[in-house]
Amino acid sequence: MTRPVEHNPDQLRFQWTESGMLCVLEYELNDGIMTIYHTGVPRAVGGRGIAADLTMHALDTARANGWRVRPLCSYADAYIRRHTEYADLLA
Repeated sequence: MTRPVEHNPDQLRFQWTESGMLCVLEYELNDGIMTIYHTGVPRAVGGRGIAADLTMHALDTARANGWRVRPLCSYADAYIRRHTEYADLLA
């Protein structure tokens, strides 16, 4: 089961608060390309699948909006390589 991650388009990020700690995936959006440049989960709440949920929600949002994805963040890049159903989104 995934978390109900919040998309905060005003701040160009996806976010989830776990045990009072903000976890984020940050991106830029230019010409229909979502560039994911940072996924941050505090160490104290790491290992719970939060980064995966943030990334999945970001990729699903990109797909729903017809955006291509450029994963500059190493986590997002590795996630897409492991989940090939998202490979078609790569810019």
